[in-house]
This record gives sequence, C-alpha cells and structure tokens, in this order.
Amino acid sequence: MPAKRPAPRLALVDEAHMNDAQRLLMDALRAGPRGKSITPRGPFAVWMHAPELGDLAQKLGAHCRYNTTLSPRLSEFAILCTARLWRAQYEWFAHAPMAEKAGVKTKTIQDLRAGREPKSAPKDERAIYAFVQELYKTRRVSDRTYNRLHALLGDKAMAELVGILGYYVLISMTLNVFRMMPPADAELAFAEPK
Repeated sequence: MPAKRPAPRLALVDEAHMNDAQRLLMDALRAGPRGKSITPRGPFAVWMHAPELGDLAQKLGAHCRYNTTLSPRLSEFAILCTARLWRAQYEWFAHAPMAEKAGVKTKTIQDLRAGREPKSAPKDERAIYAFVQELYKTRRVSDRTYNRLHALLGDKAMAELVGILGYYVLISMTLNVFRMMPPADAELAFAEPK
C-alpha cells in the first residue's frame, strides 16, 4: 500500500505572478549550476515565500553540491544519509538517482532507504555513514570516528562534509515542515507519520 501524501502547507508560487524578489531568486537558480530548466518545487517552492533567505540558501547549496573537494559519489552518499535520517521524501526522490549516477551502488541505496547499515559499501562510504550516524545521534563525533574519516578525506573535505550535512539538514527540515512531496506519480520512499 503506498504511503499517504500529506497536503503541502504552502501554495506553489505561479511564475507568472512572482514579485520582483521571487523573480530574482528564480533567475539566480537558473543562472547557476542547477540549470535553466529548474522549476520552483521542493525547497525552492518554499523559499519563493521568503526569497531573500532562499537566495542565500541556494548559493550555499550550489557551493555544497557542486564546488567542494568531495567527489559527487561521496557528496550524494552523504546527502542520502541525511535524507534517510530525516525521512525527507523530496530530498530522497531528487538525490537517489543522482547518487546512483555518481557511482553509489544500488544495494547501498536500498540499504540506506531501508534504514540498514550499508555493509557492502566501499570503505569511504562506510566511514561517512558511521560519522553521520554518530553526529546525528549524539550531536558529537568521537575521536575514533573522526580520525577514521579524516584519514580518508583530510582537513578541507572534512569541513566541507560538515557543511554539506548542515545544508541538507536545512533542506530536510524545510521539506518536512512544509510537506513538500515528490510529484504525485512518484513513489514515496518512506512511510509518513499519521
């Protein structure tokens, strides 16, 4: 039985009726690495209601997603770890295909979606998984967990990883609070609370 879809809490802003600040945000989104075909859905649909915040957030997001030293595979893997922990439907919908395209194994994606540790994942993904789990559970990271991942990533990528995780927590909270769901014909990845 498919998961029930809660109704969004904010209306989508019609492009034909956008105010100047909303148009500026839309133009900035389309001028950046996301491309000219982007539409205001997911977190961007929410940020159309607060376009000044949206512009700052999308700039951070563009950097976190496209301009860090982490490989797309590791970045997308970290995003999926966050999406799973927050059960952020739209985030999962958008990033699971990107993760697979970037080289995250289908089995690993299936394990994450099911809430299982991805034991067959490569060493670097398993180290990120342990880091993410510990950070979100304890709000801290032990020296052992930190050192294990630091040995693989180094200083800059560690700092960037924490930035990616923080940005995608913002995305997850935005999506969950405002109930932004994937398109109606897309399966929900996680059961919605009653």
